[in-house]
Amino acid sequence: MLDWLGEPTVAALIGMGSGMVLGAAARLGRFCTLGALEDALYGGSLARLRMWGIAIGVAVMAVFALIAAGLFDPMDSFYLAQGWSLPGAVLGGLVFGYGMALAGNCGYGALARLGGGDMRAFVIVLVMGLAAYVTLSGPLAAARVALFVPGGGPVPGIGHWLAQVTGLPLGASGMLAGFAIFVLSLRGASRPGRGGVICAICVGLAVAMGWAGTAWLFRTGFDALPVASHSFSAPLGETMLYAMTSSGAALSFGVGSVAGVLLGAFAGSLWKGQFRWEACEDPRELKRQILGAGLMGWGAVTAAGCSIGQGITAFSVLAVSAPLTLAAIALGAAIGLRQLLEGFALAD
Repeated sequence: MLDWLGEPTVAALIGMGSGMVLGAAARLGRFCTLGALEDALYGGSLARLRMWGIAIGVAVMAVFALIAAGLFDPMDSFYLAQGWSLPGAVLGGLVFGYGMALAGNCGYGALARLGGGDMRAFVIVLVMGLAAYVTLSGPLAAARVALFVPGGGPVPGIGHWLAQVTGLPLGASGMLAGFAIFVLSLRGASRPGRGGVICAICVGLAVAMGWAGTAWLFRTGFDALPVASHSFSAPLGETMLYAMTSSGAALSFGVGSVAGVLLGAFAGSLWKGQFRWEACEDPRELKRQILGAGLMGWGAVTAAGCSIGQGITAFSVLAVSAPLTLAAIALGAAIGLRQLLEGFALAD
């Protein structure tokens, strides 16, 4: 298969297949970062926030099961293979979360809405992808590297620390941590229904599928493609570039992931009879969404991941950066939601 299709195409197919699961979960299970925070802060319900905990717990258990089976080395992942920046994680997370509140979606959520026919989300996707690449390798790259890119080598994750403390193998210690997160997310009031639990489990497994597939390519292929799983900041810009220059560019996991979420969300919206074309009719709303998308692009690259990239994918390998960045994203979103919902709106 590798000889026939080529390794970049296989990586894209892995991203597409697992991305379709993410897209369907967003439409069928209402799996949404901002929606979960808004429900918790203003709706009196922790159900969707618990779905996030379930997804994280399942992702951690599945990924460390791969580690125990010798199918994945977490130190090959981007999140552990290099150092991380504390200021970048905090500031980038805050800016991303605030931008997410202004835009009304994160990158993953915007793709899911676009798959359901919401053309307002198309603007968010385009602006966020552009802002991410401006920050990653464009005019803002030098400042980002100077201020937020850490030096040093690989940084072991929380799972490695747990293994040292408990004396357990790395895989076992990580699976226990994931199981604890999973159980705590199911305890207490305001639990998600069975459908929500199933969708959250699928999200966690989709992230593990990304790691498993790209790790297999890394071990068996010759192109030394990166070991990766889902994130929706720079891959949005990467997909835009591929769409414009595909005759001279190769496919990648990220491009496949973006396409997969769109396809999965489209299928999910059709299944529930929710597909309909929508457009922005309020210039003030459009202005707010464009500003929010730009902030998300900058924030996600600065924090080395978005709400999915750090919040689930980095968490799945128990990267030290994940809980701190996710907390910063939640705080930034809370500030933005308060601004929008409690009276001090953006100036016209």
